[in-house]
Amino acid sequence: MKTLYLDCFSGISGNMFIGMLIQAGVPFEEFQKAMAQLGLDGYSLICQPVNKLGIQSVYYNVLLDSEQDHHHHHDHEEGHHHDHGHEEGHGHHDHHNHGQTVKTAASLIDATGHHHHHQHRGLADITAIIEASPFTEEIKQKSLAVFQALAEAEAKVHGVPVSDIHFHEVGAIDCILDIVGTIWALDYLHIEQIGTSALHVGSGFVRCAHGIMPVPAPATAELLAGLPYYSTDIDGELVTPTGAALVKTLASYAGPRPEELIHETTAYGAGTKDLAIPNVLRGFIGECKAF
Repeated sequence: MKTLYLDCFSGISGNMFIGMLIQAGVPFEEFQKAMAQLGLDGYSLICQPVNKLGIQSVYYNVLLDSEQDHHHHHDHEEGHHHDHGHEEGHGHHDHHNHGQTVKTAASLIDATGHHHHHQHRGLADITAIIEASPFTEEIKQKSLAVFQALAEAEAKVHGVPVSDIHFHEVGAIDCILDIVGTIWALDYLHIEQIGTSALHVGSGFVRCAHGIMPVPAPATAELLAGLPYYSTDIDGELVTPTGAALVKTLASYAGPRPEELIHETTAYGAGTKDLAIPNVLRGFIGECKAF
């Protein structure tokens, strides 16, 4: 079976995952055309080669129109989205100070009932967007399963029903593109199964909409239940909620790289920050028996 093994020695986020898949052979132009079919606006996509401590990799990210004026401050930061389990999509994000790349759900999420100046989208709204797209039923269902996992984790952490979880408008754009984009790119490469290493989550604390949170952030920790992960002295959030939700939903194996995996392609997706270790997600793609 055509297999992707994720080597998460520096964590994982949605944009790192997509950057890795682009280096693995997904044409960026085709990816852009596919994402345009979601009917979202107010964003542009970034894709560029970068070198992380000697490793040539691809840096991919979503740049929101509202952030354009600040992009010169952020283009080195992988992810304006911090979801740190927290506010993935607010234009100011503190994420820069944290060790990773961020982009995911938290920011996307508002479980408090407070309405900021951003428009919000609930799970039903996002489901409607995905269902209305021209993608295959498999891509739609896998994408919705990842969103469901994110919403359930946030609902549990905040003690509210899943129906009360809302994704901030700007964060929702990021998250929809990261999740649907990853699923579409995996389909493009005909990946049949996914395995993952233990996930390096980082350490310390991150600032988010709800205050100062420990790493892994609560929603991320919820999503990592049942998966192997570890911390080192690298300070910052290395696994975002979106990254955790993608692994949780898509990986059918977690553990050491299978000896039976004969890989033909090695690809790297870059995170935003420069760390003491290469801030990249590594993927091995090749043939392996079913997990």
